[in-house]
Amino acid sequence: MKRYGNIGLKWRLIQNMLAHFLFWVAVWFFFYYFFSFNSNVKVYVTWFSSLLLPLTMLTTYFMVYYLIPKYLLSKQYFKFALYTFYTMVASSNLIILTLYGCLFFLLKFNITLIPPMSKNYLFILVLVYLVVGMVSFINLLKHNNKTTSKNKELENKILATQLQLKDQELQYLKMQIHPHFLFNTLNTIYGLALKQSKQTPDVILKLSNLLDYILYQVNKPMVSLNEELLHIKEYIDLERIRFQETLNVSILIEAVDEKIQIAPMLLIPLVENAFKHGNIVDNFLTVNIKSELTDNQLKFIIENTINRQSVKSVKDGIGLENLKKRLEFHYKDNHQLTLEQTESFYTASLTIFKLKEKNNG
Repeated sequence: MKRYGNIGLKWRLIQNMLAHFLFWVAVWFFFYYFFSFNSNVKVYVTWFSSLLLPLTMLTTYFMVYYLIPKYLLSKQYFKFALYTFYTMVASSNLIILTLYGCLFFLLKFNITLIPPMSKNYLFILVLVYLVVGMVSFINLLKHNNKTTSKNKELENKILATQLQLKDQELQYLKMQIHPHFLFNTLNTIYGLALKQSKQTPDVILKLSNLLDYILYQVNKPMVSLNEELLHIKEYIDLERIRFQETLNVSILIEAVDEKIQIAPMLLIPLVENAFKHGNIVDNFLTVNIKSELTDNQLKFIIENTINRQSVKSVKDGIGLENLKKRLEFHYKDNHQLTLEQTESFYTASLTIFKLKEKNNG
């Protein structure tokens, strides 16, 4: 692999050198074309173009590989302007020497033989610095594109890492929810089994349905809202068996379109929280649940009886903290969770302003 990598590097180096060579050949013909305009002194034009070329190359490479990286890209603008001025002065003097050298050695100071275009010193400078400026601009453009590409690649890597971390955090939060469903129900089954109750098979079946939802459906990004509401009813049925005559439940859940989607196990923790932290007051644990959907806006309200000693444990519960994180993950800036406490009731109100619909395509 290393051998193939070295071959590829050498090939790119050869391609780069060839591109530079062809470019400077094109520049030489560019000089020759202008300086030979209205002139028959081909020897002078050839020599002058050939001597002017290395000066142009030297100025260009000094600008591109030293001044721009060292001063311009590091935002030392004053130094860049100062050293660019020095470079132009030095290159201008070298161009004057080249001009006089060709005039002396090739034309014996016979000014009448000088091609018209090479008599204009300002025109010569314009041609040289046009090449320098064009190469510098292309180099800056390539550097900008390369930097943009690297930044984009880095952003994509950071985004991918963040998404991966978010997904891991979400899976962790989901896993934390699972034991809360099981603990109370297993205790209920244990109690029923000791009594050899005929309700035991029914409770086990309902628990099986909940386990199927927890272990399999919860891994989906979205589930049907109807499915979530159905498992809330099954969860309450299990709690009815556990609390027996001490439970007073009121459920008002409207039927919704099967296309309406919601994050799995988003509402059940609120229901579980009501039973876990609710208190029996006046011989009853009262739980009131209301769910309504209007124009894809879900309003879910659940309240349960409490005594004042239980308030702190409700607010500090890990279930609610996990729920808040999941809401922030799935419905950032698209939800409102309100927790209120009165003398005898604790109320949780969740509004999701815009639920998604299932895409059948």
